Amino acid sequence: MGSDSDSPIVEKAVSVLKGLGVPFEVTISSAHRMPEETATYAKSARQRGIEVIIAAAGMAAHLAGAIAANTTLPVIGIPIKSGELNGLDALYSTVQMPTGIPVATVAINGAANAAYLAASILSIKYPEITGKLKDYRESTRKSLVEKSKIAWGPLTPN
Repeated sequence: MGSDSDSPIVEKAVSVLKGLGVPFEVTISSAHRMPEETATYAKSARQRGIEVIIAAAGMAAHLAGAIAANTTLPVIGIPIKSGELNGLDALYSTVQMPTGIPVATVAINGAANAAYLAASILSIKYPEITGKLKDYRESTRKSLVEKSKIAWGPLTPN
């Protein structure tokens, strides 16, 4: 994350990753205040065993792009709602990357989806994550079916 003020949003990704049993690390690395450290983090990530990077930042939000410029690993950007533009600037900064330096971008404050996307990418290599993702989706489906029964009565065909 670009700042410790982003931690309440990043915690949502942490919760998802913990729930899925996906190992992770969390650090603060500002693209503007720590450019050398951010570049070193990105350049060394693969050698340290990292396979996907989630980068969260608000306002100018160049963290995901700065990381993507320094690694070929998948990078997922979380634009954080902050400042006068309520995250719209962060969204544009994160999603509008130059050709060849992609950043997958989730919704403003979409940390949970960033974690689910990272897990989906990792599931290509790790079947145990695939199973946990399927279990999560099934439990969500069942929960919604039950809530629908409570709100509207039993589901019946037309």
